[in-house]
Amino acid sequence: MKKIIVPVDFSIHSENALKTAAFLAKKNNTEIIAVHMLELSNAVINQSEMSSQNETIFYLKLAEKRFTEFLKKDYLSDLKVTPIIKHFKVFSELDTLAQEENADLLVIGSKGTSGLEEIFIGSNTEKVIRYANRPVLVVKEEAITSKVEKVVFACDFSNDDVAPYLKAKAFFGKLNCDLQLIYVNTPTAKFKSSLEITAKMQLFFEAANEDVTKAKDVKIIADYSVEDGVLYYANKSNADIIAVATHGRKGISHFFEGSISEDIANHSALPIISFKIQ
Repeated sequence: MKKIIVPVDFSIHSENALKTAAFLAKKNNTEIIAVHMLELSNAVINQSEMSSQNETIFYLKLAEKRFTEFLKKDYLSDLKVTPIIKHFKVFSELDTLAQEENADLLVIGSKGTSGLEEIFIGSNTEKVIRYANRPVLVVKEEAITSKVEKVVFACDFSNDDVAPYLKAKAFFGKLNCDLQLIYVNTPTAKFKSSLEITAKMQLFFEAANEDVTKAKDVKIIADYSVEDGVLYYANKSNADIIAVATHGRKGISHFFEGSISEDIANHSALPIISFKIQ
């Protein structure tokens, strides 16, 4: 990895993300790009040109001062950290910045959402996952500051999941950690017999140019939903991170179909990393 982008809002959640990025950066000699989103109110924007300009400069200088103080951390002292202040909402244009900087990873802190807030508003984290074309690592209750030993990769073994799986395998291979594939069998229209699951996994590994006997190493979990099955196994196996593939649906298709990866990201206490299905 050459660059990691971390959005910073001065909260404990963004500091957890920053600590995690620092841990990964030290292992890979990586630059951290810390981004603060300075979202100005419509009241400021709609003022006269001179008044608006003066107030914008005031808020910008205030943000720069606070940002500089926030980045004075011991764990960042030996790293290259580039602070950037942008005037946009985190969920809509963060991926554009990642493309401009040719970043390899986005690390974002989150507390998750639930209930009506999740249905009608969603979280900024959820929206970052939906829009980003690069892997997004979502850090929840605690920062990752020590060796990552086990990662659970939730997979339905469709052709769409081949590329995200290979990306995840390469990413975590550099960290020398175990990548455990799991399949959740649910009592729905997508239920598969043992024979069907085995055949599907073998086709998947063939498409990935890997030994089909790897199918025997896949953990098959039975649960009422994919989300419940993934969270159950990840916690039971003491996983450090949950990896998921995401379509990044937007608009009406997302409202009706939802996204399992976003649901897991919202409700898991463990860190989540998403790999986009292209």
